Amino acid sequence: IRVAASVTEVNGQVVWGSPKTHASRDVPVPRFLRDELTVQMAGKGPDDLVFCSPDGSVLRNGNFRRRYWDRAVRAAGADGLTPHDLRHTAASLAIGAGANVKAVQRMLGHKSAAMTLDVYGGLFDDTLDLVADRLDAAVSDATAASLRPGTPTTVVNFPAVSNE
Repeated sequence: IRVAASVTEVNGQVVWGSPKTHASRDVPVPRFLRDELTVQMAGKGPDDLVFCSPDGSVLRNGNFRRRYWDRAVRAAGADGLTPHDLRHTAASLAIGAGANVKAVQRMLGHKSAAMTLDVYGGLFDDTLDLVADRLDAAVSDATAASLRPGTPTTVVNFPAVSNE
């Protein structure tokens, strides 16, 4: 999904602006959500809001929380959970799935990787043994490939393991 604009409420008024970094950003959408989003977007144009009020206008935070969020949070037994908490959950899941800090930075729209590390640095695996294991696996894969008859010599591409 391309995030090209943001909308906030200021003194009860809807104010459109640019995203956090004043530039659009892409947010990855896992396959398991694509079908749901396709249904949600049925009949809408490329500039229409994905989630909107019943009349198609901006879905106000207070209305959204009253109509949908609060009931869903209570039903899930997750009292106190806020919509912004889902941003942190998405970042944590991405990091847990092995995303590097630059990918998480872009996903969240942080201006710098340092900002991402300041907030989420404790979630990145800093085990040097993991780096050694990945290097061993890459060399092992390259060696096995070079032993296959008719296999051209290849350049070893090491998996990205970085906390910078």
